[in-house]
Amino acid sequence: MGVSETLVINEIYVSVQGESTWAGLPCIFVRLTACNLRCSYCDTAYAFNEGREMALPEILARVGELAKPFDFHCGAAGTAAPLGRLPLVELTGGEPLWQKNSLPLMRSLCDAGFSVLLETSGALDIAPVDSRVKRIMDLKCPSSGEMKRNRWENLRHLKNTDEVKFVIGTRQDYDWAKEIVLTKDLAGICPVLFSWVSPLLPHQQDKTLRKVPAGQVAISRQELVERIIADALPVRFQLQMHKFIWPPDQKGV
Repeated sequence: MGVSETLVINEIYVSVQGESTWAGLPCIFVRLTACNLRCSYCDTAYAFNEGREMALPEILARVGELAKPFDFHCGAAGTAAPLGRLPLVELTGGEPLWQKNSLPLMRSLCDAGFSVLLETSGALDIAPVDSRVKRIMDLKCPSSGEMKRNRWENLRHLKNTDEVKFVIGTRQDYDWAKEIVLTKDLAGICPVLFSWVSPLLPHQQDKTLRKVPAGQVAISRQELVERIIADALPVRFQLQMHKFIWPPDQKGV
């Protein structure tokens, strides 16, 4: 099978969804290799280069194998309303859209009856993604070092089934995100997530990551929540749930 019919995959595993409005539900994660950004807080730098080439049918077969135990409870055709077929399937990375064959993969997963989530940086065009996919799109804040890569044209493609995520590690991030939420009326389009940056462990601090710009002041979880409440922002605060269940650097969870 040719390269055009494959994807480079870092890992495929079943766990619990740790973020977004879907947090807490069983989820199969398909982590794709490679990313065109180097955000300062990235905790999956191992996915920049590590992975193996897999054919689309092989990926779909692996997802089906991991999902099979749930069919008895949920129905193979998505009969467990309102959640639909469980587990969820999320494409993450890396940056899934960096590989063009992520598009037919998502389409095939939707055809199979899965609720499909896409975690994407917001730096690439989301318009070609299958309309059935729930897109969780970042807007990169100042401390990421990648704010200039935000693709603002994506905002007009957002639907109420999508979500916008701001990863916030500094007071400057919060002020910037607050302004964008209010001036763009993001909460009137779709759910908005404010995700606190979990500090990287020493071995996660990949040398290729951007540096936090000078002058930024770190924000704690408590301060972030208190500011959201004080400013009456229509956003959802979130932590990475999986990091409180397993060691924060454990793979495959």
